[in-house]
Amino acid sequence: MIIFPAIDLYEGKAVRLYKGDYAQLTVYDENPINTAKKFVAEGATHIHMVDLEGARDGNTPNFETVKQIVTSTDLFVEIGGGIRDMETIDKYLSIGVGRVILGTAAVSSEGFVERAVAKYGDKIAVGADIKDGEIAVKGWVEKSGVKSDDFFEKMQKIGVKTVICTDISRDGAMRGTNLELYKSLSEKYDMNIIASGGVSSMDDVIALRKMNVYGAIIGKAYYTGAIKLSDALRALP
Repeated sequence: MIIFPAIDLYEGKAVRLYKGDYAQLTVYDENPINTAKKFVAEGATHIHMVDLEGARDGNTPNFETVKQIVTSTDLFVEIGGGIRDMETIDKYLSIGVGRVILGTAAVSSEGFVERAVAKYGDKIAVGADIKDGEIAVKGWVEKSGVKSDDFFEKMQKIGVKTVICTDISRDGAMRGTNLELYKSLSEKYDMNIIASGGVSSMDDVIALRKMNVYGAIIGKAYYTGAIKLSDALRALP
């Protein structure tokens, strides 16, 4: 299993939201590049990033911050938030981003996902942000009406290899991750499932590892000290 420490970007800062609520935002680092370098110092090889403004508004206001992290570390960077056209995909991959995550665009335009996967293969992932059994879009602000199972089946048929799945009800809540959900998804679909949302203890990390989930994202638990990144990495086989 791969551990993905997370940086959520808002106005060039490393922040966290509570259950996707932009009104409940906490700033953890004014300079996210420092946070990324701390991840490296603790042994991380991968990083998960989200441009929160981009996710909400459909643009890339934090692009330069992402670029600085790519160029100043050896981390494998995956980035989501506001990636809704081929030009934006090209832009991110051209600076050395390892994988881009399609969220709202994956729901609204299957044809776009098909074209992206045809061009870039496993450099394309999709984000499945689940709220009340449906996929949420536009930075979790709206429910799409698309059932999560239908979405996963469509993505698998298209050829998507990696899905970052977030149970919004658990995100930032520090009450444990949805182990049953990730176990079910890993068994049901032939895609790499990255667990996101509510990974709040070493027990969560170990349980996900035993399920053979492809990856786990650690966000708020890192920033609050509930999980030491070095401990989580040492717990891997």
